[in-house]
Amino acid sequence: MPGLFSFDIEATDPTTSARAATFHTAHGDVRTPVFMPVGTKATVKGILPTALGDLGAQVVLANTYHLSQRPGADVVERMGGLHEFMRWDGPILTDSGGFQVFSHGDFVRLSDDGVTFRAVDYGGEHVSWTPEFNMHIQEQLGADIIMQLDQCPGYPADRAFVERAVELSGMWAERCFAAHDRPDQALFGIVQGGMDLDLRLSSLSRLEESGDFPGYGIGGYSVGEDIELMFESLTPLVSEHMPKDKPRYLMGVGDPTTLVRAVAAGVDMFDCVLPTRTARMGTAFSSEGRMNMKNARYATDDSPLDPACTCPVCTGGYSRAYIRHLVSQHEMLGAILLSEHNIYYLTDLMRKVRASIIAGTYADFVSEWCASPAGWDR
Repeated sequence: MPGLFSFDIEATDPTTSARAATFHTAHGDVRTPVFMPVGTKATVKGILPTALGDLGAQVVLANTYHLSQRPGADVVERMGGLHEFMRWDGPILTDSGGFQVFSHGDFVRLSDDGVTFRAVDYGGEHVSWTPEFNMHIQEQLGADIIMQLDQCPGYPADRAFVERAVELSGMWAERCFAAHDRPDQALFGIVQGGMDLDLRLSSLSRLEESGDFPGYGIGGYSVGEDIELMFESLTPLVSEHMPKDKPRYLMGVGDPTTLVRAVAAGVDMFDCVLPTRTARMGTAFSSEGRMNMKNARYATDDSPLDPACTCPVCTGGYSRAYIRHLVSQHEMLGAILLSEHNIYYLTDLMRKVRASIIAGTYADFVSEWCASPAGWDR
């Protein structure tokens, strides 16, 4: 399908590296910058697929590791692939599952050929993945955007360990590129390298030599490091070195202020479980900063969750007092309402970000955001 995954840049900000673009996929266009909600097991917890579209979601994620274990990639393929299985007709992205695999710690064995691990959260069976087999699983799942198998080192980590992760990820990227043959899927390479810019550049160079990837993930950030340390290498990597004609996807980052700053560096795509995970803990993003809805101060507060927000929860008559009641009583509706609000909050933030880039005023947007209660509350 020639040109299926074209990336059209529509505007660049004159004083930052931010850009507004459209990424074309088999299941629709994605307007960037974009935040993508995470639906690990083929569901964004508590949210109907139809509601996701109403909340501004353009792309939904699913996880290769978890779906390969339950219900199994064969089952998903038999059910018509992820789009049919989860009743979402927009673009879907599957990560490789590598991050989840390597979180198994002592149960993981690495080699040039691939990774062997025990699925301790799914009965403890031993599983072996080569890059080729990982591609086969993701082809069965049928997402529009898929990610190479890589090794994501945590933080802190010895330089030698990070160097080995870069080496393995580079070898595996080449094999993933050679093995992947579904033309209706875009395979992204992943830049690793920890907090070291030289290792990041080495990883990027290896990816560019391995094949013509239609986009690039940036992995190995938001793994325990200080946010300023992340930006020390992320900003030059993205703004000065990554290809300008392809989407750049910062993986696993969902803090609103980090998103705003990363867009200024030139990042186009983001995902994170933060909006829904914090919602299930009773926390809401807001123009006033994060709100802990367990707080007694909201017990008789009849105002909307965030008066500045236009999501279905904030405009639907649900009061802070009611949401606090639901959260305090562990009613599932509380988590659902907060999840809907938090997802909308980030998708709406990206809509405003995009409009500011197109207007050529993004530097002012960043300054005003970082000076606001929402910007300094982390």
